[in-house]
This record gives sequence, C-alpha cells and structure tokens, in this order.
Amino acid sequence: MLRGLRWLLFLAFGGGLALYLVKLLRGDPAPVFGDLEPLVPAPVAAPAPAPAAWLEPSAGPRPDYPVKGKTKSGIYHLPGMANYERTSPDRWYRDEAAAEADGLRPAKR
Repeated sequence: MLRGLRWLLFLAFGGGLALYLVKLLRGDPAPVFGDLEPLVPAPVAAPAPAPAAWLEPSAGPRPDYPVKGKTKSGIYHLPGMANYERTSPDRWYRDEAAAEADGLRPAKR
C-alpha cells in the first residue's frame, strides 16, 4: 500500500515537472503574480438593529410602546382597557405580539 502511494506521488510530481519543462521549452511566459491587485473585500453595511420588543418601566410611557405588561401576573393591558390607566407596568411593549411572545396574556377587561 505504501509502495503504491509513493509511486503515485512520484508520477504526480514527475508529471508536473514535465509539464513545466514543456512550457519552458515552448517559450510560454511564466506566470507573474506581482502585478495583481490584492483582493479587498467590499465593505458590508451592518444591518440596522431591530427595535427592542420591550422597555424597562423607567423609560416611561412612549407612543411607540403603548402596551403595559405585568410579568408577575402574566397579563398585559392595552390602551382603552379598564385598568390600563392605573396599572404600573413591569415592561412596556411595542405591540400585543411582543407581549404574547414574552409569555403574557391579555387582560380580561
């Protein structure tokens, strides 16, 4: 097995050397690599970060985060619901989907 591998390597090296000599005798120009410009990757713009699904209560009420979430009770309140005004939130959510993705359910009233 090892002998066959050595023979195969000898043939591959010999074939490469023979090809180089044929090209040299024919007068083909040798490859020049010095005048090639280096490949520089194109700058990639970083994707804009997605807005956070929720904010801490210290952020205060914002028009783009109207949903109030209570993590302890597991419910969220939408504007116009019965207890929306008096609820002090643990988190402010962008929308109902963000609150539900965080494991909360809508308030009954």
